Amino acid sequence: MPSRRKRIRRVAVLVETTRTYTRDLLAGVRQYVSKHGPWSVFLELRALDSSPPPWLRKWDGDGILSRTFTQRTADVLAATGLPTVELRSTTLRHHFPFVGVDNSHVGPLVAEHFLERGYEHFGVYSLHTEKFFEERAANFVEAVESAGHRCPRLPERSSDTAKDWEKSQVRLIDWLSGLSKPVGVFAANDQLAIRVLEACQRAGISVPEEVAVVGCENEETLCSFASPTLTSVQFDGAAVGYRAAELLDRLMSGRRTPKQHQLIPIKHIVVRESSDESVIKDRLVADATRIIRESARPLSVEELCRRLNASRSTLERRMKAALKRTPKEEIQRVRFREVERLLRDTDLPVEAIAEQTGFVHGHYLQTAFKQRHGETPGGYRKRHVKRPLSNG
Repeated sequence: MPSRRKRIRRVAVLVETTRTYTRDLLAGVRQYVSKHGPWSVFLELRALDSSPPPWLRKWDGDGILSRTFTQRTADVLAATGLPTVELRSTTLRHHFPFVGVDNSHVGPLVAEHFLERGYEHFGVYSLHTEKFFEERAANFVEAVESAGHRCPRLPERSSDTAKDWEKSQVRLIDWLSGLSKPVGVFAANDQLAIRVLEACQRAGISVPEEVAVVGCENEETLCSFASPTLTSVQFDGAAVGYRAAELLDRLMSGRRTPKQHQLIPIKHIVVRESSDESVIKDRLVADATRIIRESARPLSVEELCRRLNASRSTLERRMKAALKRTPKEEIQRVRFREVERLLRDTDLPVEAIAEQTGFVHGHYLQTAFKQRHGETPGGYRKRHVKRPLSNG
């Protein structure tokens, strides 16, 4: 008698594929299916504003995973009568179980990041459009105020028109200019954080010396291409996707579920240039670090002193007091940070990186890098690069 084959479940995955977090989420779903499947997965390439797919109304499937942006889509999902797990919205009218990020941990983590670096002045920039943006902002304010500090807020109403963008930038520049410096500013997502960086650039406000910026969601394309690169809170998208697939599997099997809403802890903060320094209250030292960071080529200590109109002994003494580093050590630190970035983000040969960062030649960079990091540039690149590279 022929053996009965296990029926393969058909699952629709309605998740936008344009962001780092959602791609991680899909990787988590894939991991669960690899272990506990097989499933036949219907995955469409979707954008944030995609309409519900026409085929969904009459689809004869077994379950749905969805990040739902509109009530219209929620209604279509409900009308299918299929087991559905929601991965984004808890405010639309539906009764789907929800799996997502625990936003209550975001604000305290960012506050701790700033407080550990000596900040005493704070601000938060958020959107009115989503409940979770407000939750992130409110928890940040609460954590800062619990530490004995004030935290002015600037709420934003999202708009995509160029005219409203310009109005928003004027408002943002006025707000940033009025904050006591140095200040740590938390933006409720990375798009808002980019707006803050743009406003600082327009207003001539240095980042991170005057305004340190932390975003949220760690959208790698935005964070890596920002200038300076953007510090951001990273979510555990893979864990969300895995847990959601696990919950849907239980629903499709008719088993009881532990609870309707499941929140996954955030991962950590990915620290980049927009907040990677401690507070520098000495104006001379703050100017020195800004000049070093913004210089298109490595400076000598003598040239730095000339640009600051300061004696070498004065600069040495004050930088040691503020940073525990000499001017030469700070210049070297910034040079090596650029070497590390080029190794991670490009496929430039070591010789070209050496020329671009002011080392005499590739062999000298190889030796100096190994002394500093305990490994060769090639070894560092191999450890840190996890995706195809391109020149730049």
